[in-house]
Amino acid sequence: MKKILLIGSGKSTSSLMAYLKDHAEKENLEVSIVDKNLSLARKVVGNDKHFNLKTVDIFDDTVRGELIKDTDLVISMLPARFHLPVARDAVKYGKHMVTASYISDELKALNEQVVAKNLVFMNEIGLDPGIDHMSAMRIIDRIKASGGKMKLFESFTGGLVAPESDDNLWHYKFTWNPRNVVVAGQGGVAKFLHAGQYKYIPYQKLFRRTEFLDIDGYGRFEAYPNRDSLKYQDIYGLQDVTTLYRGTIRRVGYSRAWNVFVQLGMTDDSYIMENSENMTKRDFVNSFLAFSPSDSVELKLRQYMKIDQDDELWLKLEELDLFDGETKIGLKDATPAKILQKILEDKWTLKPADKDMIVMYHKFGYKIGNDFKQIDSQLVVKGEDQVYTAMAKTVGLPVAIASLQILNGKIKTPGVQLPITKEVYEPILQELEKYGIEFADKDVPFQCYNPNKVTG
Repeated sequence: MKKILLIGSGKSTSSLMAYLKDHAEKENLEVSIVDKNLSLARKVVGNDKHFNLKTVDIFDDTVRGELIKDTDLVISMLPARFHLPVARDAVKYGKHMVTASYISDELKALNEQVVAKNLVFMNEIGLDPGIDHMSAMRIIDRIKASGGKMKLFESFTGGLVAPESDDNLWHYKFTWNPRNVVVAGQGGVAKFLHAGQYKYIPYQKLFRRTEFLDIDGYGRFEAYPNRDSLKYQDIYGLQDVTTLYRGTIRRVGYSRAWNVFVQLGMTDDSYIMENSENMTKRDFVNSFLAFSPSDSVELKLRQYMKIDQDDELWLKLEELDLFDGETKIGLKDATPAKILQKILEDKWTLKPADKDMIVMYHKFGYKIGNDFKQIDSQLVVKGEDQVYTAMAKTVGLPVAIASLQILNGKIKTPGVQLPITKEVYEPILQELEKYGIEFADKDVPFQCYNPNKVTG
């Protein structure tokens, strides 16, 4: 019997639970699922004999310790800030652990203890981070093995709405945690390397420094830079590249419109707005504009942001009912970011039959002999409905597959790690292909600057 403890059964876990259910008999699994709200878990696993659903307080040290003590592997799908106590218990009781979150410094500090107990703590094994790591390293390792030297690496990922469910002017709906969308890019400067030059973009400029990319069969998209691309020089072994850029994909026009919220201050999560529970959307917008005894909120906003009345950007703002002066938002002691999130959730939540779409795109530029070559690699995955989304599929399946690989001794190198070694990425990517998660790679002409010459 292989025992798995799944902590957290939110929206991104439907495919994870379905995979474990499909393999439970063959793999002789006993899976305990713990969450305050088990409605999704009940919908996915039903009364399957291999699953135990429990509503307990996972933040109670004694309760959590007993659950972890009685398992072989812990999957934590909690928000990243809650992984550490779970990880400490996993070390204490000698259990493997899997998360889809970025490795924190506190988690890294456990590495020596994890190795000493011969445990695998696999992190960053979802979509981004996760599939991005594995798909990138597979090609980077292949290029290096053939004698090539990496000169350029760019990587972009977006969680979007599928074209057949795209029914708003923003061409966007929430496919993962809305809060993460609202506060994206905050807390630091975007850093990347372009043509041998280090580039830095502060948050207030982030959404006006985008670049275009074309995805075969799906048209043109835009991407804004992620916070820190430079750390991937060491992670991916790309110390000699002259361009290194990672970004987030959106449909063209999204970033320009989102920048209005940034410039007004609506994405700020650092202070509480007085009397927020009695605010209407119109009050909320007006809070960030200068007083005028005569000008309307609409006119003040257009003048402040220099938006023409017939600009599609203006139509995007109107589509959100931002100037509704009747309906109260109804959030007490709320920050601007929380109020904006509530407004957007009212408009951008997936309908039951809606399909989402994951788009991932890598560029690999390399030199082999005297020739410069480039490989473009793209992935498009569509969801089935509001429950079995592309996001849940691409986040949950790698987590589930890695968990069984660890329990079956296929992934055995110990330590707090991410999935960048062949031992990890090869079998997981092969398994993902069975579920339609497969990259299309193509050789293209090297499209960039002369990589032998540093330019501005």
